[in-house]
Amino acid sequence: MPEALIFDIDGTLLDSVDLHAQAWQEAFRKFGHEIAFDEIRSQIGKGGDQLLPIFLSPDEIKKRGEELQKYRGDLFKEKYLPKVKPFPGVRELFQKAKANGQTVALASSAKGDELKDFERIAQIEDLVEVETSSADAERSKPHPDIFEAALDRLGKKIRPEQVIVIGDSPHDAEAAKRAGLRTVGVRCGGFPESDLREAGCIAIYDGPEDLLRQYENSPLAKSAQASAP
Repeated sequence: MPEALIFDIDGTLLDSVDLHAQAWQEAFRKFGHEIAFDEIRSQIGKGGDQLLPIFLSPDEIKKRGEELQKYRGDLFKEKYLPKVKPFPGVRELFQKAKANGQTVALASSAKGDELKDFERIAQIEDLVEVETSSADAERSKPHPDIFEAALDRLGKKIRPEQVIVIGDSPHDAEAAKRAGLRTVGVRCGGFPESDLREAGCIAIYDGPEDLLRQYENSPLAKSAQASAP
């Protein structure tokens, strides 16, 4: 029976995966690297510490990695953030969880200021009880650090088996599994369902609105009889 729900943000609550990929592609191009959009998109959900080594050599990262990440962050905030929209049903899903007495948390690879912007866009600032950002994790997803930090903030009264993670990418599910947590996947981030299942998702829904609609029959329900599609 889940006492707490930990939500990823990008691709889970917000329609932002393509925008992040576009910002990364533009940043890479600015620094002399032409990388295909689909290749970058498949890595969204990771923080820069895990994404950059996929495309750049250690020497390139050492020389200009920090500068590239800063450029991407500034670019995203100025050009792409105004285009970010929440998926349908996000606030209502959070309200449902709160009405059930479940603690609602966020665990994102975003930086702290980005996280606040995302909460505002999703209209959930007043509903979030626990949050962790890149500042709380030494390594980003698919490493478990961000979820371990969220568990720590949830407190010792809530055990890992009482927590469900909701995420859109295999990176979410892999990180959660390493932290001893189960993951419910959502398709709205655009990652293949087969990849989500292979990464360990115990159930998969179209998005927040679909999960809300099927809440009482989902792993999120506070019922031992809850079933998963």
